[in-house]
Amino acid sequence: MKKPLQPAMTGAYYAQCVISFAVALGSVALGIVFLPIDPWIRAFLAIAVLYTVTTTFGLAKCVRDRQELDSMSSRVDQARLDKLLSEHDPYKVDTP
Repeated sequence: MKKPLQPAMTGAYYAQCVISFAVALGSVALGIVFLPIDPWIRAFLAIAVLYTVTTTFGLAKCVRDRQELDSMSSRVDQARLDKLLSEHDPYKVDTP
């Protein structure tokens, strides 16, 4: 049985994701800095954005871990099934 192909992330895709994240975070930061509001409101918005970003990373890690766990359990189940099938002899006659 062939090992399933693991999807590979190219360097260009990774760079695009990092650049996109940096541009989005920088844009929000610039927007907060140049808002015509009091400093305490600006600080609140900055903390809110920081909290949103950190919880997003946490959520992404949880989703990734759950997918890896599901993938691993399906591979263990597949290995058990392969072992069972390889040990099974359809021509063996059980004699009491």
